Amino acid sequence: MKKNLYNVRISDCLHLVGDMSTDKPWVKNYPEGTPDQLEFDPKTLVTLLDDAESEYPESPAFANFGTSINTKEVEIRSKRFAAYLQKDLGLSKGDRIALMMPNLLQYPVVIFGALRAGLIVVNVNPLYTSRELKHQLKDSGAKAIMIFENSAHILDAVFSELEIEHVIVTKIGDFLSFPKGIFMNVAVKYLKKMVPPYKLPGVIKFKDTLTRSTEDFKTVPISVNDIAFLQYTSGTTGFSKGAMLSHGNVTKNLDQFESMLMNILEDQQDIYMNALPIYHIYSLVVCVFAGYSRGALNVLITNPRDTSAFIEEMKKWPFTFFNGVNTLYESLLNHPEIKNVNFDSMKLSGCGGMATLQSTAERWYELTGKVLLEGYGLSETSPGVTVSPAYTEKFSGTVGLPIPNTEISIRDDDGNEVERGQPGEICIKGPQVMQGYWRNEEATAEAIGEDGFFKTGDIGTMDDEGFLSITDRKKDMIIVSGFNVYPNEIEDVVCMHPNIVEAASIGVPDEKTGEAVKLFVVLGGEQKLAKEEIIEYCRQNLAAYKVPKQIEFMNELPKTTVGKILRRELRE
Repeated sequence: MKKNLYNVRISDCLHLVGDMSTDKPWVKNYPEGTPDQLEFDPKTLVTLLDDAESEYPESPAFANFGTSINTKEVEIRSKRFAAYLQKDLGLSKGDRIALMMPNLLQYPVVIFGALRAGLIVVNVNPLYTSRELKHQLKDSGAKAIMIFENSAHILDAVFSELEIEHVIVTKIGDFLSFPKGIFMNVAVKYLKKMVPPYKLPGVIKFKDTLTRSTEDFKTVPISVNDIAFLQYTSGTTGFSKGAMLSHGNVTKNLDQFESMLMNILEDQQDIYMNALPIYHIYSLVVCVFAGYSRGALNVLITNPRDTSAFIEEMKKWPFTFFNGVNTLYESLLNHPEIKNVNFDSMKLSGCGGMATLQSTAERWYELTGKVLLEGYGLSETSPGVTVSPAYTEKFSGTVGLPIPNTEISIRDDDGNEVERGQPGEICIKGPQVMQGYWRNEEATAEAIGEDGFFKTGDIGTMDDEGFLSITDRKKDMIIVSGFNVYPNEIEDVVCMHPNIVEAASIGVPDEKTGEAVKLFVVLGGEQKLAKEEIIEYCRQNLAAYKVPKQIEFMNELPKTTVGKILRRELRE
């Protein structure tokens, strides 16, 4: 069993940190035994992996499509992959490798292998279009990419414009048991025709990367300050920026989470139902790394949008931890088979990524008897900032308390702290805050002040008890099914159409996705363009969740005296 490093009472620590009733009102509401300040071990993610593999070698670690692999198998395969990266591809510490795939058994193996080799992992959304993929690969300077076969055509469309040296392609059944793996590969490609044709030069089959011995792997010296991930996140300009997350950022955030959830989750006894995509830092840290470090089992759901299949998978497992976004919970609750799922083993269910509707939380509680616990985080914060305490008895609509070693300051437009309970920009300081944006000093300086506080752009309030509420989002950001969508990006793409002069986009309520994109369009001169044509154009250049659902034609857009579009008026 893992030792409880934080088994102290708050009262025992108060003399170390002073009176926190005003500066840090949240501390008094921490679960018993959770201190305000943690003493962190100087461990890297590789250290975390080594420790878990030593302590839980036989524990089932990941399961997918009825096949599971234990911790020892993960260790062997990840070291073989690391050896291939080193010996065959000639990649070295600090090189970037992009990973573009859904939740599959090979995903954590590849991440672990890349980290062991000292590489920087660039997680890529497999829903990206070629345009979006090109930007991320060019910006990161990735030398290699491992890509899901179903998405290979997206890379093919822009490959000639990139400097990618190595392309590794994986299939859905590469890690599945015989003959299921072969059948799945054939069915996906030939029966369901889910693999569009592609012609990429020098493609490496993923299975060929595992042929080396573990003895071929050479240990790489890694420090807590070395970058582990470039986690790309859209900024207010719409241009995707890579948040540099160090090994220490992530391991410290794990310790912060663990200190808030003591005595809830148990080593080697928990099953995480992991439906959120691993390419999101939230799922990667809270499920993959957290579960692996405790000897827990992650059940990986490849396509949670197939609600019927997802529910059938839920029926098979006595899961203890369930995580999702509001739209995922809604799709489950609206399915008639959800009533046949046994929730008796579930200890915790969390929700993040987008606002949780009270109606959703109430329906979930009625079904499961468990409160839906909200949290708050960002790609730039590894991701955790706040979490609702596990003792919460009723959905409150808040996103919980700041986790240990985290400072939250609510500030006005001039950077001054507002009075308690008043809205302002949420600013965060803590060991989980990113090192900065990759090769973008200007954006880094704009986001992180001289006092070390990261300016989120989110508007919120904090009550007298220290509970944080999100009252508004970044000024113009739209959140569709938990994905951040920025109007400027959509408008830039739309305005490249020869018949469109101007465009503006806003978020509008949507029952299924929380919000949807509404686009306002001004056509040039006598130009004619149907709404369907605009939507199809967007589908070709934007990820599906960014495509507008509503379109309205206008003669002109409302603007300020200096020509800035007034989205506020469009919302009204």
